[in-house]
Amino acid sequence: MSEKTRYSDEELQEFKEIILQKLEKAQADYELLKSNIMNTDGNDISDTSPTFKVLEEGASTLSKEEAGQLAQRQMKFIQHLKNALIRIENKTYGICRETGKLIPKERLRAVPHATLGIDQKLGKK
Repeated sequence: MSEKTRYSDEELQEFKEIILQKLEKAQADYELLKSNIMNTDGNDISDTSPTFKVLEEGASTLSKEEAGQLAQRQMKFIQHLKNALIRIENKTYGICRETGKLIPKERLRAVPHATLGIDQKLGKK
């Protein structure tokens, strides 16, 4: 029996559902971070005493910088998930980009946007 070269349509559908769930959560998290950066939640100190504004300004700036970095990382994660969906449509999902062999299902369930097998990710041969 020859080695399997790609996942079946049923297996791809299972991965697609996992990715869509993660994508939905990632997009919700991104929107939350974005609203935090833009202060769209309305719970800012901008309408309170100037004294409090001075005290909170440093923490607010740091918080916005951190939220901005997290939002960038989240957007990158969302793009990786979208790319994984494209690979599912192309039926190339789950194939290691270095070896051409199938990435184990356990790895794909844990990291559904993976493009490398664990050994390749860790730099092993």
